[in-house]
Amino acid sequence: MNRRTLLSLPLAAAAPAAQHSSAATSRAAAPSRATALCLNEDNSHWFFTRAGQKEYTAEGVASFVDQYAGTQVGELLLSANSQRTSFASKAWDPIWLGYDPQGPDSQPLFASTAEAARAGARKWVDTAWRLHAAGIDPYALWIARARRRRIPPWISMRMNDLHNVDDERSYMHSTFWREHPEFRRIPWRSADWRDRAFDYSHAAVRDYHFRLIEEYCERYDFDGLELDWMRFGFHFAPGKEEEGAGLLTAFMRRTRRLLDSWQRRRGHPIALGARVPSRPHTALALGMDGARWAREGLVQMLTPSPFWASIETDIPVELWRRLAGDRVTLGVGLELLIRPYHAYRPLETNSLETVRGAAASLLARGADRIYLFNYMDSQTVMADMEHYPALLRECGSPATLAGKPRRHVVTYSDTQAPGEASNAQLPKSLAAGQWTSFRVQVGPALAQASARFNVEGKARLTVRANGSECPAAGHIDAPRPGPASGFDSFRLPGRLSHWMILDVQAAAPCTIHWVEIAGA
Repeated sequence: MNRRTLLSLPLAAAAPAAQHSSAATSRAAAPSRATALCLNEDNSHWFFTRAGQKEYTAEGVASFVDQYAGTQVGELLLSANSQRTSFASKAWDPIWLGYDPQGPDSQPLFASTAEAARAGARKWVDTAWRLHAAGIDPYALWIARARRRRIPPWISMRMNDLHNVDDERSYMHSTFWREHPEFRRIPWRSADWRDRAFDYSHAAVRDYHFRLIEEYCERYDFDGLELDWMRFGFHFAPGKEEEGAGLLTAFMRRTRRLLDSWQRRRGHPIALGARVPSRPHTALALGMDGARWAREGLVQMLTPSPFWASIETDIPVELWRRLAGDRVTLGVGLELLIRPYHAYRPLETNSLETVRGAAASLLARGADRIYLFNYMDSQTVMADMEHYPALLRECGSPATLAGKPRRHVVTYSDTQAPGEASNAQLPKSLAAGQWTSFRVQVGPALAQASARFNVEGKARLTVRANGSECPAAGHIDAPRPGPASGFDSFRLPGRLSHWMILDVQAAAPCTIHWVEIAGA
């Protein structure tokens, strides 16, 4: 079924948009529907990696954006907060609140941070403080430079950041979070970082976050505002998510009305975006009804995403399109890490070829954007960083991906609602003679492709692709990322595209840890 056929099908239980959307909402422009990349620059990376300069100038700060000019980056999303902000906020605590520039690394702000990590933590705080002291607002500069470079600038707001919540005194935490443990998602338990998230069922929590949205609008002239509900994705007590979905939808309506008023003042459209869990049922089960937000016209860009633990190569783009409708620009979020299942070690980052594989497949399934999260220009980087420029110039368009080597790795969804089962296909243990199947979406046709398996045990495999037998092609060393022990490889017949079902039989007991299809 192609995308056009899919869009002709009726939406399931579609709520009428007109009863909630203002007339101004319909004038909020969605991003261009031509495929492209979105790039999220997080709230600390630049400050960490540009620390220690003798002098910061407005031009030197603004020039950071120049590397994305002339690439496929369609929107540059600037994340400016976690629990604190990286600018001189009046609504929230700035990251340097309590900082003594003349004090030692052991000063009270960093006292709870591990001694070995204090100097690194200080880089972020000190850089942000020095810019403020010099009268430089990096976000205003980056927004202006991006617009000059014809890259639509967005602000991305983290709605429930939980970095370091195992340390109640961490320099990263807000006064509001510390002083109101009663507003946490599970106040009677703290066994898991998600227990300590803000609970949005409290009006005080919603109002506290809305005040920062208002400040963003007052302070910055952006083309779009993204509410990043995936940092960190858990906003209600277990069992309260259904009621919470209505509260978050009301919050999105409130935000859209605010942006409508500001776009009249600014004289240009202001889009609203949202990052939500990768699976529609998981998103709804966690209180994030992204499909409804799209149908109502509240959001102009919707980005289903994994959380952090792995890139997700099988985000159900077709289902999101059917549920969300055709008015919204549909992004798909790609994380930096890659794992076939949660317990897999070691942690590795994606390469150009694994990103090509995910991007080619997801674009073929109907995505409008490939959204890069944690793909920074330094520090937090892909496995083959020398190919970062190629990533930015290739992975947002089927045309520029065509004919290039790519790898389609079986991964998993790293976000589940409380009680929801994992969808991981791996690891898979087989008895002698047992068959199993793996689903791999490869998108456009692959020539000279191979199926690769990392197998624990000495079992000989029999492999069929969509029913056709695949001859063994020997053992190969694993490219990075990949298991150190390498792959057993099998040649795939002909030119294969879209869904591949790999039927696999083991001649002896074994466990399969990694599955991929590679080709060009």
